Amino acid sequence: MPQTIAFTKGHGTGNDFVILPDPDGELELSDDQVAVLCDRRFGIGADGVLRVVRATAIPEGMTADGAEWFMDYRNADGSKAEMCGNGIRVFARYLADAGWASLDDAPLAIGTRAGVKIVTRSDLGFEVDLGPWLVDDADVLVRARGVGAPRPGLGIDVGNPHVVVALPDTDELDGLDLAAEPQLHPVPPHGANVEFVVPSDPLVRNGVGSIRMRVFERGVGETMSCGTGVAAAALAVRHWAGPAAPDHWTVDVPGGTLEVRTIEVGAEHHVLLSGPATLVYSGEVTLT
Repeated sequence: MPQTIAFTKGHGTGNDFVILPDPDGELELSDDQVAVLCDRRFGIGADGVLRVVRATAIPEGMTADGAEWFMDYRNADGSKAEMCGNGIRVFARYLADAGWASLDDAPLAIGTRAGVKIVTRSDLGFEVDLGPWLVDDADVLVRARGVGAPRPGLGIDVGNPHVVVALPDTDELDGLDLAAEPQLHPVPPHGANVEFVVPSDPLVRNGVGSIRMRVFERGVGETMSCGTGVAAAALAVRHWAGPAAPDHWTVDVPGGTLEVRTIEVGAEHHVLLSGPATLVYSGEVTLT
């Protein structure tokens, strides 16, 4: 039976989402329904769906200690994803604008499939602590249309998997054809987002590193931005640059600019992502 539901459209640096308020966890979405909502010709159009649900109302949220809300993020093809760096800022913006949560006096804890993430307000809009990261030095070769010979990639996990590829100049970055999915060898068990980066010249200015990036998101395709991908790209270049590399980075993507910081939290190193979050319009849509 057709069902009419409320939605809000939002984006973070052009990485856009259909936001579905479902505080009591009553909405069940099939992969096909998510794909239709995200279809840019036959649906609302988005890179993914953010279902806003209380942690106690979804089995995956039961372990989200200290978080009232759980971000049920789905890729544009309907598949579930662990985390979304742009999406969680948009999610926090929605909660604040709806009056369901406040970030004015204290940080906001949000449950995700990659654990509880802490969001605060920042000069750019919102900042999320993505937590510790892992570097995988195993050899990965990446084939991409428009690049020529396969290039080595560095595996970075920031709650979801990424492979970062360094390119020599902006001409090669601009010449990439990401309408075709990059091929990875060996193929990661759960796939990966693939980022292509070009360092700025100079790489570091006034203690802040700077790079440009394009990304192919698994389950989506090329997007104007990918928050966790931005963090992974900055971490990869920081890794390649060595011990003297800065802890503060700006990353230019087709949809705008985001900032990345690394800090020490107890005995761990965490990576933080900061950027804008915009709510565009609200309406109703009928699901079949």
